[in-house]
Amino acid sequence: MNMELPSTLEDLDPKFVTRCSLIEIEGVSLPTTTAEHWDQIRSFQARPDDLLICSYPKAGSTWLQETVDMIQNADNLQKCAQAPIYKRMHFLDMFPPITFPSGEYLWNVKDTVVSYFHFHHMNKTLPHPGNWKEFLDKFLAGKVICGSWFDHVCGWWEAKKRHPILYLFYEDMKEDPIREMRKIAQFLELEIQEPVLNQILEHTKSETMKGNTMANYATVLPCLMDHTMSPFLRKGIVGDWKEHFTVSQSEQLDGICSQLLSGSGLTFRTEL
Repeated sequence: MNMELPSTLEDLDPKFVTRCSLIEIEGVSLPTTTAEHWDQIRSFQARPDDLLICSYPKAGSTWLQETVDMIQNADNLQKCAQAPIYKRMHFLDMFPPITFPSGEYLWNVKDTVVSYFHFHHMNKTLPHPGNWKEFLDKFLAGKVICGSWFDHVCGWWEAKKRHPILYLFYEDMKEDPIREMRKIAQFLELEIQEPVLNQILEHTKSETMKGNTMANYATVLPCLMDHTMSPFLRKGIVGDWKEHFTVSQSEQLDGICSQLLSGSGLTFRTEL
């Protein structure tokens, strides 16, 4: 979803940068600016060889985008350094019915909401998050951009029964990135040699990406993203939620997960 960037960065006047409001479109909370273009978004026609990366916001999607781009350009990895990731991977605000291969990428809900909270602070085009408790309450009610995390993950989990979808988990990527890269390559019907996989691994490590201006959104104007408030690529770890959640908040979310994920077969790890 392109909630990071307006269409004309070069001519942008900082005084016109404002935090957006939300509107509900087809049951999902989205920016009001999205509503203005909803007909075009809804009528988008993909090509048969297009690949869709479906991720709830701030769930490690930039990491996966960089990884997939390098796998697809394994014969010329330098090509991935020629443009920022947001110009190499295009965004859709919400996707119409699937007609081509897709990859669904998930991070556990606790780390996701923490990452999303910090992103709202640094991204000057998003609604102000308020304090941590206020944002968590809005998140649990689905009153944030992209709506309910639970609807998102369960919807795509169900869709994989009918469509060619590769389901990936952030925690699995952190645990064994080479194994998960092989899954991606196999899904894309590509053969990647071990030395190239190791190159991709080094390039997509958290600390490497934080210093890579083609991946860390440092090229975005500071009036849009304030990296002094929170870097776009922040910690990249599993378990940072423990620094934010109270015991009662953690127990509350555990109960909600048990209720809303019951019977789906979906399970998430919140620590490694």
